[in-house]
Amino acid sequence: MMASIGEFDPLNTRVPATKIEVTVSCRSLLDVDTFSKSDPVVVLYLQAVGNKEWREFGRTEVIDNTRNPDFVRKFVLDFFFEEKQNLRFDVYNVDSRSCNISKYDFLGQTFCTLGEIIGSTGGRQERTLSGIPGKKCGVIILTAEELSNCRDIATMQLCANKLDKKDFFGKSDPFLVFYRSNEDGTFTICHKTEVIKNTLNPVWQPFTIPVRALCNGDYDRTVKIDVFDWDRDGSHDFIGEFTTSYRELSRGQNQFNVYEVLNPKKKGKKKKYVNSGTVTLLSFKVESEYTFVDFIRGGTQLNFTVAIDFTASNGNPSQPTSLHYMSPYQMNAYAMALKAVGEIIQDYDSDKLFPAYGFGAKLPPDGKISHAFPLSGDNDNPNCVGIEGVLEAYFQSLRTVQLYGPTNFAPVINKVANCAAEITDGSQYFVLLMITDGVISDMVQTKEAVVNAASLPMSIIIVGVGPAEFDAMEELDGDEVRVSSRGRLAERDIVQFVPFRDYIDRSGNQVLSMARLAKDVLAEIPDQLLSFMKTRGIEPRPALSSSPIPGLHRQI
Repeated sequence: MMASIGEFDPLNTRVPATKIEVTVSCRSLLDVDTFSKSDPVVVLYLQAVGNKEWREFGRTEVIDNTRNPDFVRKFVLDFFFEEKQNLRFDVYNVDSRSCNISKYDFLGQTFCTLGEIIGSTGGRQERTLSGIPGKKCGVIILTAEELSNCRDIATMQLCANKLDKKDFFGKSDPFLVFYRSNEDGTFTICHKTEVIKNTLNPVWQPFTIPVRALCNGDYDRTVKIDVFDWDRDGSHDFIGEFTTSYRELSRGQNQFNVYEVLNPKKKGKKKKYVNSGTVTLLSFKVESEYTFVDFIRGGTQLNFTVAIDFTASNGNPSQPTSLHYMSPYQMNAYAMALKAVGEIIQDYDSDKLFPAYGFGAKLPPDGKISHAFPLSGDNDNPNCVGIEGVLEAYFQSLRTVQLYGPTNFAPVINKVANCAAEITDGSQYFVLLMITDGVISDMVQTKEAVVNAASLPMSIIIVGVGPAEFDAMEELDGDEVRVSSRGRLAERDIVQFVPFRDYIDRSGNQVLSMARLAKDVLAEIPDQLLSFMKTRGIEPRPALSSSPIPGLHRQI
């Protein structure tokens, strides 16, 4: 997920000056594991401008058994020259499979600003880690590089022949590590292949990498590739290295793309040394990657549907304790979440007609329970005009239906999925916002519905309101583990869940609360839309010249 740094102000948004990629390495980290070296991860936090609180921005991958990690996963930040963008890097040792940081060992931290890293010589800053009294925590090395606007994606496959044997009992377990060279002559890791066990003639799987990650748009820049023999304890044996460039690789399979793997130490010692094997480029292709904006400019419409929880656990709407209480002085959490997300999405929906449903209520006149009733009261036309129309229909429904239960998600998801299934040519993308106060009653059916919807042009945003525990929702939000149903994995991660309570501004500033909520829940939509288009081979239509790009002054 790409996220942007700098406090979001919906009334005064700026276009970031540029995107900055920050690469992280550490040296001489503390050793906390008894029988092996640490398994480090670095977590980046950004400080909000308004309330100064630190919020997690992202994490590197975990690297096993090392005190000197070079992390492959980068942090891509929007850089605003006119702002002080405070960063905090925390280093942890991961010794459990949990995603919960409190279960990890703290290894040290450092604070700096993005401007400090960019302003350092060569965009490289070495900082001492601190935070554990009386201990030397080692150093963290932060490198900042401006990303070029190169959209190309390269896919390549390599194999090797007659690599040196490194293992005493078997052959080697080889893998490749790719580095791009920096302006100052240093190298930054940008890709690792998988390990192929017990062979001197490995054929690695094809892999895909953004061209900018390989060379930052400079096709003649050196690309260095190291060949290693994998060892379980993390002390991988160096077999040898070779260099090439994007321009050379892009010529594809030919006699020039067979490389001698050389080990400088061996070369210096042995007169008869020829090489440590060869690596051959088997295939190379390059494709241009389209952006979210390309699709919007080409006319793709976002269809926004709302579903609101009318179960009894929300409390009697006439009582101030109810989550559905309509105060004359301020909006309730349902209305705030709906307005926050809807007001941004509506810029991408030309007809401004939004289907809106309720679930978990008894309907007049006969008290029939429904899990997908139109708030408009019209079964033939669930559309409301504009976000204000949705709010009006929501308030009207509260006066006419009886809150009941259970909390069934699947019927509404399937309703929207049926619409999405009719238009899969890339001209429409459906976003369903579900606002709920609690635990899902039909989890098995909901998982099935999500897995089915994942193959359609559709995303689901779930906002949890009230004090309930929302553990089950995290299961649907497939960031860590992809949702599955009856042995079928969801093709894409299409669910984004957030608890509304995380966004309530302590000073009572509703505009700020809503802006933060919208920014977080909408952050994944562009990538989810792109992943659908890409898997279906759909390209954006040529830009519609007559209309300006809607809403791009808002950061999505």
